[in-house]
Amino acid sequence: MSNVVFSARTRTDFGSVKASNLRKQGRVPGVIYGKGETIHIDIDQRELSGGLRVISESTIVRVTVDGSTHDAFVKSTQRNIRDGNILHVDFYEIEMGKLLRARVSLHITGNPIGVREGGILETPLHDIEVECLPKDLPERVNVDISHLGTNQSIHVRDLALGEGVKLISAEDQVIALVKFAKAETAPAEENVETAPAPAAKDAKTGEKS
Repeated sequence: MSNVVFSARTRTDFGSVKASNLRKQGRVPGVIYGKGETIHIDIDQRELSGGLRVISESTIVRVTVDGSTHDAFVKSTQRNIRDGNILHVDFYEIEMGKLLRARVSLHITGNPIGVREGGILETPLHDIEVECLPKDLPERVNVDISHLGTNQSIHVRDLALGEGVKLISAEDQVIALVKFAKAETAPAEENVETAPAPAAKDAKTGEKS
């Protein structure tokens, strides 16, 4: 689990006007749900923005609310499309001793041999689904692709996951592959038939020779 901790307070006033007033005060309305009753909260805008910059969607954070502690994922955020400010945040609370399923991002590293030789790299998969206890959940999975040659690939089955982490995603999914670059071919020359020159006429008889 990460060391990110958010300090929130219970929110009892609801509605768009109340939410707007909170944002003017530099606070963001939100909820904590998933374990028991939904808790309505508000949290400091700067604290929330700073924490979001260093976590992923599979990072377990700690939210303190009026003396109580909640372990949770940041499930979603709503942002203002004009200035990017956070308008609302949802935390999904988990139980630390209970198995959970989560999506973990893949972090691609390295410059493949095949690319240096002129191949083209494709990375169609960006995350995988796993099942484990919260304490064993990786924040991301590093995938080194530097050894990949042309026409070689890495699949989900090739990943080395930590102890206690069960793979849920299909093992045959491709994470990265290097293909041959298609050579540009010169356009084919058009076949143009040359019409035979008209036969010359005999000046005396007028017949074609």
